[in-house]
Amino acid sequence: MKKKILLIGGGGHCKSVIDVIEQENRFEIAGIIDKKELIGHDVLGYKIVGSDEDLNHLRQHYHYAFITVGQINSPEIRIELFEMLKCLGYELPVVISPLAYVSKHGHISEGSIVMHHALVNASAHIGKNCIINTKALVEHDAIIEDHCHISTGAILNGGAHVKAGTFYGSNVTCKEYATVKGFIKAGSIVK
Repeated sequence: MKKKILLIGGGGHCKSVIDVIEQENRFEIAGIIDKKELIGHDVLGYKIVGSDEDLNHLRQHYHYAFITVGQINSPEIRIELFEMLKCLGYELPVVISPLAYVSKHGHISEGSIVMHHALVNASAHIGKNCIINTKALVEHDAIIEDHCHISTGAILNGGAHVKAGTFYGSNVTCKEYATVKGFIKAGSIVK
């Protein structure tokens, strides 16, 4: 029997995460948490069953939760949600698309997702609550600290170090062993 999981946030990123969770086939989505006024609506056939205020009560029924709010302008909402879920005793699993490649010599921390066709190579380290988005490449020895979003098609070359909370935009490429932090706009080259 599959374990039940709550998804926190019902926007566009949630749809992409639903697709990965369905493909991974390890969890059954029990429902989505979003704004109070959206309770009863659905996202790709899954009901919005509550708001943040309901998470304490729902913890009695569900052990697993996953943050499905995206990150562009700031990591603050994802950080707050992560801390709240941990405080309430939820377990935040690692979610990896079966269409992704993660080296057995890499490490991915709790609450992070590796999406379709992303590559995480040997000795790469991905922190907590990170998004490694579709077709992103995380090369050998790269370090991604907690609460980062590595966007679609982004390339993080060998030994690069991404500081906590960084948004690394679509198709950004960085030089090997570069240190990256903050908001890196789409298409940038980081030296």
